[in-house]
Amino acid sequence: MQTFLDTFERLYGRSEANRFGFTVPEFCEMLAAVMCQSLSDQAAEEFLRNLRLDDLVLARACARGNEEAWAVFVATYREKLYRAARAIAPVESVACELADSVYADLFGTRVDKDGRRISKLESYLGRGSLEGWLRMVLAQEYVNRFRAERRFVGFVEAIDCRPHGEDAAPENARLASATDAALAALSSEERFLLAAYYLDGRTLAEMGRMLCVHESTISRRLEKIIAALRKKILRKLCEAGIGRRDAEEMLDADVRDLNIDIRDRLTQERQA
Repeated sequence: MQTFLDTFERLYGRSEANRFGFTVPEFCEMLAAVMCQSLSDQAAEEFLRNLRLDDLVLARACARGNEEAWAVFVATYREKLYRAARAIAPVESVACELADSVYADLFGTRVDKDGRRISKLESYLGRGSLEGWLRMVLAQEYVNRFRAERRFVGFVEAIDCRPHGEDAAPENARLASATDAALAALSSEERFLLAAYYLDGRTLAEMGRMLCVHESTISRRLEKIIAALRKKILRKLCEAGIGRRDAEEMLDADVRDLNIDIRDRLTQERQA
């Protein structure tokens, strides 16, 4: 990351980080951390070119508790948050409760061991617009809230009865480990899309309305996610010493035989 310090400092001058109380070292540390979380998907130079810097700085300043940043956030996004909730939830009271809950998570209602407020805005990485990310968070929270009322596809119930420990075959254990690692590496948006479509039985049209995009866009995203998952799992299996042909055959195994906690991996991590 040392080679990027000059670039970070130039970006500091372009941003409003100083306005929201960031020092140069704090700003550089923030960007370095965000890059480390994002470089699995794109090269560093491309990431910095496409970074939504102003949105990222605003989100992280709010997470730090900067009052001026919160004033900007409320003026810019509070009403948009409630409008988006109304588009997702069909009942006004449910929409308001949903938006209130997400807003509380964004503000932060808990503190860490150092007394620092924990804000969901810390998970925003600047890879897309902050407004789009907020819509995704709302949609995912809506799915999570009412998951118990929705049907799960048959294989999820079968997974809950999967064999454990010594009862699982070694091959299944290796495939489960590789799959689990690949699922764990998914972004929050990717987990939401897979959970909404495969676990909750959402249609492409419903998901498109949630995220304000066309259903064909959702379809392309799902295809891309599944293709990337398969490649990652194959790579993990090959790294574990399994031949490529055998690894490909293992991917055709019945998912009910696998020791994989799909439900936990695809459900958004929620603050207690």
